[in-house]
Amino acid sequence: MYPILNGLRVVECASFIAAPSCGLHLNQLGAEVIRIDPIGGGMDFGRWPVTPGGHSLYWEGLNKGKRSVAIDLSRPEGRQLATDLITAPGRDAGLFVTNYPQKGFLGHAELSKARADLVTVRVLGWRDGGPGVDYTVNAAVGLPIMTGSAANGEEPVNHVLPAWDLLTGAYAAFAMLAAERHRTRTGQGQEVTVPLSDVALASLGHLGQIAEVLTEGDRPRHGNALFGAFGRDFTTSDGERVMAVAITSRQWAGLVKALDLQEATATLERLAGVSFAADEGQRFVHREVLYPLFEQAIGALSLAQVRSRFEANGVLWSTYQTLHTALASDPRLSPAAPLFSMLDHPSGLRYPAPGAAATFHGAQRQGVVRAPRLGEHTDQVLSEVLSLSSACIGEMHDAGLIATA
Repeated sequence: MYPILNGLRVVECASFIAAPSCGLHLNQLGAEVIRIDPIGGGMDFGRWPVTPGGHSLYWEGLNKGKRSVAIDLSRPEGRQLATDLITAPGRDAGLFVTNYPQKGFLGHAELSKARADLVTVRVLGWRDGGPGVDYTVNAAVGLPIMTGSAANGEEPVNHVLPAWDLLTGAYAAFAMLAAERHRTRTGQGQEVTVPLSDVALASLGHLGQIAEVLTEGDRPRHGNALFGAFGRDFTTSDGERVMAVAITSRQWAGLVKALDLQEATATLERLAGVSFAADEGQRFVHREVLYPLFEQAIGALSLAQVRSRFEANGVLWSTYQTLHTALASDPRLSPAAPLFSMLDHPSGLRYPAPGAAATFHGAQRQGVVRAPRLGEHTDQVLSEVLSLSSACIGEMHDAGLIATA
């Protein structure tokens, strides 16, 4: 964590990945994030991966550092209590992140009756408010039809990483800070909606893929080949698989030199009347004649020989490895790095947890704080934020309106 946003108070009512990761990013830069959940947990409280005892490592990872308040949101009194927390006074308060529907008691129009300068950042599936998650949005924008190889035919190939969820969460955090800056300058609150579908469309547009499709048609599948340049997986003589990439002319020159392919590639250039060094696109156009050269050259070398040659020539490459192998043996990905803190988690497990991905070189990185137990901070938050007495809080407990861990 970093103390960059110290003083900001954000209230979060959210589940799944995008909106909770927005709160996580803000907290890891110093904001206080108060998470409101239904008593017993929300829709993602038990989501996989889970421990043998059923504790969600997913929930534990996305909610590090937050304070947890458990309220019976099915009752009018509980909804009013949540509203009071979201709209509590304070210059640096009145910041709300959610993925709940726009209609209902957590709608911005309803909440802003209690605080006119409220800033709400609402993650949506689709722009019209329709339900959508990463995997349905990804299917709709066509990427599973581009993923895989010709051997997959017409079958879609889903990828494992929920990219739109993660991008949306990061963009929502950025949008929250932009709206808070606007409020600081003008005094005006507002609602900001961040749909997964718009993040997906904007991202594809930024990468030129919408223009490509509209002018040239859908992109065919290219397997593990890097589109528009040279890059693919190759197998060494001892059966190890490596990814080699050459985008710049310098990277191309280093790769060719490392494999003693200068003469062979020069011959292909003369025959085709192109320069692979000058035009990365030509390496992709002529990949079917280039790949066999590299397959043979890399296939004649052990992984140790490939490593030695590639590192000596500044080649852009990597081995393929499992996440377990990466964490255990790759110093670049070691959980011993300053990014991580070793924590005892609510699940009962002890393992390293990551903090802020950015490094602020002018600030001291602070330790990561574990996720809360559900309702762990209910009494404390109600006392501090709403100035409720212990007697009042006790009555709420007796009525089953709130719960602690």
